[in-house]
Amino acid sequence: MPLPGVREEETWKRYTIDTVLAAVGALLVTAIISVFHLYPTIPNISLLYLPVVLGLASTRGRYAAIGTSVVAFISFDFFLVPPLYTFTINRPEEWLALLVFMATAIITGQLAAAMRWRAEQATQREGETRALYELVSATTGEVKLESQLSIVAHAVVNVFASAGVRDCAILLLDEGGKLSLQADARDDIREMQLSQDEEVTAVSVMMQGHIVDLYTDSTVLPAGKSMPHRFRRVIADGHPEYQYIRMIPLKLGQKVIGVVRLLIEGDARHLSVERSSASEKERLNPQTAFFWSFLDQATSVIERARLRRESLQIELLRRTDALRSALLSSVSHDLRTPLSSIKAAASSLLQEDVQWDDEERRSFATAIEREADRLNRLVGNLLDMSRIEGGALKPEKELYPVDELIHDVLGHMQFVLQGREIKTAIPDDLPPVQLDYLQMDQVLTNLVENAVRYTPASSPIEIAVEVHADEIMISIGDRGPGIPPADLERIFDKFYRVIGTTRRATSTMGTGLGLAVCRGLVEAHGGHIWAENREGGGAVFRFTLPVSRSQLLSLAS
Repeated sequence: MPLPGVREEETWKRYTIDTVLAAVGALLVTAIISVFHLYPTIPNISLLYLPVVLGLASTRGRYAAIGTSVVAFISFDFFLVPPLYTFTINRPEEWLALLVFMATAIITGQLAAAMRWRAEQATQREGETRALYELVSATTGEVKLESQLSIVAHAVVNVFASAGVRDCAILLLDEGGKLSLQADARDDIREMQLSQDEEVTAVSVMMQGHIVDLYTDSTVLPAGKSMPHRFRRVIADGHPEYQYIRMIPLKLGQKVIGVVRLLIEGDARHLSVERSSASEKERLNPQTAFFWSFLDQATSVIERARLRRESLQIELLRRTDALRSALLSSVSHDLRTPLSSIKAAASSLLQEDVQWDDEERRSFATAIEREADRLNRLVGNLLDMSRIEGGALKPEKELYPVDELIHDVLGHMQFVLQGREIKTAIPDDLPPVQLDYLQMDQVLTNLVENAVRYTPASSPIEIAVEVHADEIMISIGDRGPGIPPADLERIFDKFYRVIGTTRRATSTMGTGLGLAVCRGLVEAHGGHIWAENREGGGAVFRFTLPVSRSQLLSLAS
């Protein structure tokens, strides 16, 4: 937008052109009427001026229409109404005709000019609505706050370039409470550097909530003109003449949540009006209201991002609380059961008035050992789960035969597997696998215990090992009730239990952590674990472990 002096010069230029067009149009019509002697042959020939009046009113505006009406009135009286070349009118009806023509021309000119103005306003409103719609659509399609604010900054520069806006940057408070640059209309935000005065001024705008203009030493203001700013500060030279920086606060109610930095050339008056309330916006000119609508969009983007962060934090707290409740509920129940058994067995052994034989003492000691193992596995699962979630789980791998690992697990689980038929299908030529023995022992133990827990006591458990390409697949199958299809993916989630299933009374711990720990340990080894339902009933859990190609080649040779 031009400076005040330039604006006045363009205004007078427009008025001069309108005056010339009005005079030329009216005199041309007068010349046509005079040359062809249309008056008084045609009494209402003065209506011939109306197309010129309407044309100038619809293209140039109200001033040109009124000017044409006045020139037409004077020239018609001077050149066509007897006595000619004087402003004297002998007959009253001539006065009446000229006055009616004058009123008609002015009224029609005013109506045409008003229609033109309304059409321009409608076109402008349409453009503003389209621009705001495109802005809202573009920002809604982005997730990151920085991307949304960058879109707003680019839109401000593109839409208000005619008002002198050359650059737009948005500053927000970071997590440390410091005002920092979040978005800029330039492609690379790293190219944007704020001077020390700009940073200090932005902080002042953030605190006080008023618009501030910063001018360079070379800025020359027209004499007698006051610029529309609340404060004026001088920064180092570097901007061209009439180019300055405007800091505008982004307000949410009475709270300032950010600062917009505009680089402006010229007198952008409608970009500098302070807005202190929503009712004041209605009194602003349309261009100012449109500009504030853009800033409102930036404010809404920031507010949505804040609400989204708060919503995520609330959801995180809710889930954390739910997990904590589930953990306390599960752990307290499963800790109490073995502790009660240990307490009962130990109290029985300590009774001095009862003489226990060797078999009974051995039974009590076995019960204490078994329940202590249960506690150890429960605490181990809890610790492993915390290490998995914390990213601190690092398997200490070494080559170990898978068949020996399986036999070791079945050996120390003999008490749990009493009365069970264990079917194994393990090839004799299996290659050794890089694995952490203790972690894979825990995976197999958890899977076998899971099969024992949810299947009838007389049903068999099948363990099979297969070599596929560059991995070994281990399967633990049972002939229990199976797993509902909707739960096949979720059974590996922490604290998740299949609804509608019942555990055996003699089953071990059921915190819902065993399968989650299995998934974490297997994935830490570079493998994959999943569950399937078997034909004929039952479920099978499979997991894979990678095998190096050199081991496969040595096996083949």
